[in-house]
Amino acid sequence: MINYEFLLSFLTASFLIAVAPGPSNAFLMAQTFANGRSAGLQSAFGFALGGVVHTLFAVVGLTAILKASELAYTTVQYAGAGYLCYLGVMMLKSTFITIADDCGDKPHVSTSKKKNVMFQAMMTEVLNPKVALFFIAFIPQFVDPSLSSSTTFQLAFFGLLYPIFAFPIDCTYIYFGDKIAGYFRNNPNTQLWIDRITGIVFIALAINLLV
Repeated sequence: MINYEFLLSFLTASFLIAVAPGPSNAFLMAQTFANGRSAGLQSAFGFALGGVVHTLFAVVGLTAILKASELAYTTVQYAGAGYLCYLGVMMLKSTFITIADDCGDKPHVSTSKKKNVMFQAMMTEVLNPKVALFFIAFIPQFVDPSLSSSTTFQLAFFGLLYPIFAFPIDCTYIYFGDKIAGYFRNNPNTQLWIDRITGIVFIALAINLLV
């Protein structure tokens, strides 16, 4: 059983949070611009899976450890920033490999950067301690202790509802992002610069996570 007034407030707040531009939207758009709509959708699924993981963490209390322990928070923070930085460097490296292959008249197969996009997005979400604290600070506000349903059930309900609710909003970003990128993809030189900008965005997200 759920307090329906709390549910309406939750959906309103979730909509505003999901629509507002942020690091996850930047990652989503960068993947869509660089690798197309399919990569964008995989990223959206990855973020949704990351939300499920954070919900499980919040329910079992692991997220509270990040809130209580500065060392744990810093460790996850640096791990997340390091992972994003790695993705950015590999994306930039792939553009220079492409140039070398083109100069050598070798057939270029751009597959490595398109692999495991869903996993990359999920890990980016899971290794972001700010998202973990968002779940432990935001979700409990809509739990009604006066109801017959347990606190654990309500935490799980709202925690799982957020990624489900945010997913179609992410898909809207992907749709328009793909439309814009479509004008540039036919030009190989433009695609190279899109990939480079994507790499820079990932590195900027890493710096933002640390700052």
